[in-house]
Amino acid sequence: MSNKTDTEVIIGGRVLTLSGFESEEYLQKVASYINNKIAEYNKVDSFKRQPSDMQNILLQLNVADDYFKAKKQIEALQEELAGKDKELYNIKHELIASQIKLENTEKTVKGLQHDLNESAKKIVKLETELEN
Repeated sequence: MSNKTDTEVIIGGRVLTLSGFESEEYLQKVASYINNKIAEYNKVDSFKRQPSDMQNILLQLNVADDYFKAKKQIEALQEELAGKDKELYNIKHELIASQIKLENTEKTVKGLQHDLNESAKKIVKLETELEN
């Protein structure tokens, strides 16, 4: 288990100390995400007119919305990946079946080629006997 990390970040113009088992870079990235959300909403006049507790709720709702959309996208990608894995599995089995069929066909061709050579020898032998 990794060590607990304490790092100072700036969120909304305030210096805060974040603690966690993630890296300092990760904690800074989280703080940056929150700051970007705050900046995004501060550009909207109707947001700025809201009381600070309502602003916080709206920000929380927006972060939760981002989370659920990302989670849904991950689930869709996981389903797509599972489908691709199944498709790959089926293709591999088709390839193996085709290789087995090819090997059997090659054996059959070799057998038929051998029979053809033997028949050709018999024909030459019979023609030779007829001439004599």
